[in-house]
Amino acid sequence: MIKNNYIFAGKVIEISSIYASVHDLCAGYRTDSAPDICVSTSAEDIEYERMRSAREDEAEGRQIQQYSDSYLEELAVYRKIADKLPAFDTILFHGSVVAVDGQGYLFTAKSGTGKSTHTRLWREYFGERAVMVNDDKPLIHIGETVTVYGTPYNGKHHLGSNISVPLRAICILTRSEENHISPVSAQEAYPMLMQQVYRSSDVSVLSRTLSLVDRLAEKTALYRLGCNMEKEAAVIAYNGMNGTL
Repeated sequence: MIKNNYIFAGKVIEISSIYASVHDLCAGYRTDSAPDICVSTSAEDIEYERMRSAREDEAEGRQIQQYSDSYLEELAVYRKIADKLPAFDTILFHGSVVAVDGQGYLFTAKSGTGKSTHTRLWREYFGERAVMVNDDKPLIHIGETVTVYGTPYNGKHHLGSNISVPLRAICILTRSEENHISPVSAQEAYPMLMQQVYRSSDVSVLSRTLSLVDRLAEKTALYRLGCNMEKEAAVIAYNGMNGTL
C-alpha cells in the first residue's frame, strides 16, 4: 500500500491506496501533519466502483464505460472520505463553484445543464476578480458560517484551486432563452439539494448528512436561475445574488 497525508476541508486525511494515481491527483494537498481521518482501499472497493459506474451508465442509457482500476480507486477514496466528513460537519456536494472578490457562488443542476459553461462565463466577465474553486465536487463545511473548499476532485477539465471561501449563495441552474433569477425557499430548493449532496449508504452517516443539508439551506441564500449561454447570464446572476438588479 502507498500512504500519504493530505488536507481536505481543513482535516488531515491519511490515504492508503494500491495505486499511485490517487497520490498524484492529490499532490497539491499534501501535508506532514498527523491525520484526523484514515482511509484505505481494497480490490473489493475498486470492483464496487466498477459495478456502480456500470449501473449509472445503464440507468442513463449510456454505453458502459471501461475504467482503469487506478481511476476507480480514486473514486473509492473520495467516497470513503465523503463517508467520514459529515462527522466534522462537512458534506460533499455536486456543483460548480466560482469565487468573485473572495465570495463563493455554487451552481448546481442536473448533469448536462451547463454548470461548467455558466461558471466559465463568470470567469470571462469578471476576469481576475473570479477564481475557480471547484468545478465538480466541492466540500462544504456548515458551522457558524458556511465555507466551501476546493479539492483535487474538480471535474474532467481539472478546474479548481486549493482554497476556501465563504459560500455566498447556492443557485439552481435551468436553461432558458431569457436570463432571469429569483430567490427560492429552502422547501423549494430541498429536492435539488438532496439530489446533489453525497448520500452515504451508512444510515447513521446519511442521518447526519440530512441534518447538515437542513442547516445549509437555513444559512445560505438560495436562488433559481434561468439562463442562456450569453455573457449577460453571468451579470444577471451576480447582480441577482447581490441585490443589485
